[in-house]
Amino acid sequence: MSDEVVAAPASHVEARGLDRLFGVSARGSTLGREVIAGLTTFGAMSYIVVVNPAILSAAGMDRHELIITTAIASIIGTLIMALWANLPIALAPGMGSNVIFAQVVVLQMGVSYQTAFTMVLIGGILFLILSLTRIREQIVLGFPAAIRLGIQCGIGLFIAYLGLKNGGLLVVQNNSVHFGNLADPATMLTFIGVLVTPVLVAMRVPAAFLISIVLLTIAGFFLTGLNGKPVTPIPDHIVNLPVIPKELFFAFDFHEFISHFFLVLPITLYFFISDFFSATATLIGVTRRGNMMTPEGQIPNARQAFIADGLASVIGAMVGTSTVAAYIESATGVEAGGRTGLTGIVVAILFGLSLFIWPLIAIIPAQATAPALVLVGVLMMEGIRDLDVTRPENALPPIMTLLITVCTTDLMMGLTVGCFVYTLIVLATRQWQKVTPWLLGLDAIFIIYMILTHHMH
Repeated sequence: MSDEVVAAPASHVEARGLDRLFGVSARGSTLGREVIAGLTTFGAMSYIVVVNPAILSAAGMDRHELIITTAIASIIGTLIMALWANLPIALAPGMGSNVIFAQVVVLQMGVSYQTAFTMVLIGGILFLILSLTRIREQIVLGFPAAIRLGIQCGIGLFIAYLGLKNGGLLVVQNNSVHFGNLADPATMLTFIGVLVTPVLVAMRVPAAFLISIVLLTIAGFFLTGLNGKPVTPIPDHIVNLPVIPKELFFAFDFHEFISHFFLVLPITLYFFISDFFSATATLIGVTRRGNMMTPEGQIPNARQAFIADGLASVIGAMVGTSTVAAYIESATGVEAGGRTGLTGIVVAILFGLSLFIWPLIAIIPAQATAPALVLVGVLMMEGIRDLDVTRPENALPPIMTLLITVCTTDLMMGLTVGCFVYTLIVLATRQWQKVTPWLLGLDAIFIIYMILTHHMH
């Protein structure tokens, strides 16, 4: 009896301690809501543990090790945001930057993945330095909205293209592009996924992407591809200790980075700029959705939040993954009532559990992740609603970016053309106030990039 009397106050004191540490009651939440919010956020973004290794492994890295580094980077980034900034925002390797890392930097430009990690590291350091200064607002204003829109939508289409290609629905052969062979059960599985996954999202099914990946993976056990092998192989183990990704820890190549400096500079700046704008948009969007902004309309603990994001990218490069970013899926947890960093603690714990079920994650086929990739890319196109068709300088650059990206699958040239078109239009129409140093600097970098890539071919 006495033991029960002692135990009850102990758990109560522990709960009160968590409440005080994170200010749960002060923000109008409860411990139960924070836990549910953490489960919801993890369900919405957990697909990254599967999709990120699938994308980055194209750069020549071991997929099993990438599962571990993806989880580690997500745990560390989310914990920093939770404990330092006390915000219900989870972090993980960002969709978009991982595609640029593997497809553009390593496969198209031909530099090593070690150099790509060096680029991510330097981009993260630049972001971290910027977070410690007061010029964030100047940079936001310095880059035209039309160019930011072109970048977002261009990357979205590129991701969707990769999803269709990886899943076998889009086949490039003999200089022609055609639809995949639906007589192949593997391709048909992708096709069904591409039809069903948007329905799950439209119905607002919690963890729609994760459910889609799991269902398609299970279906793959019962399907045999044209190669005579099951689409989803049987795992050797279900639970296992994490492998230590020694090849990816601190895998930097500063020598190649310096020797190819002007070639890799544009994308190094892209890693920095995209992380910056992504963090800004996500922090504003999530905190506004949860009515958490300060009376002045500012992000709560903004400085700590930006530093946490920048630090997460630096650490992510060190452990072996692409740029780590704040996830807009955190808004699902906020909708479920999450208001503090305790939500992030729950997310980090769940990412920790994924470290031990990596054998199950490793067998997930490309056909199961392809529909999620396609839909992530399509959803990134949501910014197209902001396209201002009434002014040429606002409408034509994003459209040109999309056109070049889709027709050539060369995202960097798409961004280059979009930026040049914008600059020439504002110069021709004498809108001198829009010709900012940031814009001219970006043009100069793209000119150097074009010259160097021309000499490489």
